[in-house]
Amino acid sequence: MSSKANTHVTAIDSKKPLTKQELIAANIKLLIEQLEAGKSDALTNYLTAMSRFHNYSFGNVLEIARQMPTATRVAGFWTWKNMGRSVNAGAKGIRILAPIVGVRRKKDEEAEKDITRQNTRFLLGFRNAYVFDISQTNGVDLPSMHEVSGDPGDNIDRLAAFLTSKGIQLVYNPNIAPALGMSYGGRIAILPGQSKAEEFSTLVHEAAHELLHKAERRTATTKTMRELEAEAVAFVVGKAVGLKNESASADYIHLYQGNASLLAESLEVIQHTANLILSALEPPVAAEDSEPSTAVPPEEVAA
Repeated sequence: MSSKANTHVTAIDSKKPLTKQELIAANIKLLIEQLEAGKSDALTNYLTAMSRFHNYSFGNVLEIARQMPTATRVAGFWTWKNMGRSVNAGAKGIRILAPIVGVRRKKDEEAEKDITRQNTRFLLGFRNAYVFDISQTNGVDLPSMHEVSGDPGDNIDRLAAFLTSKGIQLVYNPNIAPALGMSYGGRIAILPGQSKAEEFSTLVHEAAHELLHKAERRTATTKTMRELEAEAVAFVVGKAVGLKNESASADYIHLYQGNASLLAESLEVIQHTANLILSALEPPVAAEDSEPSTAVPPEEVAA
């Protein structure tokens, strides 16, 4: 029998066996400590890098998608240079429209009223500009956040079966990219191609949304609270089955402006939902062998 067949919920941070409730409490405590420690270096570096990319207008987004449907991260030639990457020789730029902005000086008497606003900017028109997708460049890797790693074993199948028993459909859909997962209320879509650890973590996250945020609690919670609760459940369950999370969940929660104080407000629902999912992940108990029959074989019965 493979090791995966025997994979079940186990504590990974303690050699001493813990009850499910103790395990959940210990992992929630760990997540709180990570949140209180603040943003990780990986998240800080990631946010710094992302801040260098421009937000494009809707029209330019359509232009980029039309010219290169596979584009994921675009920037101008010099922006890439400043980030340690070079545009590949012969790469064809993606044409967008860049605004031409002029400056008009106010009349002296108007400028004297507010010296901080002596000049006004106005739009002169637009010019062609060219950007390049990251796939058209080479150089240093862009900073990224931590990812979940490890082997969830049979727990993906067990969680999928649990969702089916709850009437929740599970599909794999590449069109939801760049999202890793989506929860629609009665249906979960997962982006294919993720590592098994990421797939399981994403599935738990979306399962938590289905269990917590598709009824009356949705209107009673904010987007920040909903994402915090779902990711906290994913963290607790993932750690319980032996996945390595590092600061991945804490970083995700920080991205949604969540913190330890907000997490404390949701402890009860997080604990309950994590317990529900962990119970569903426990392997089925094998049926005990039947006791050997004590009946006397017919041929031994006296006539």
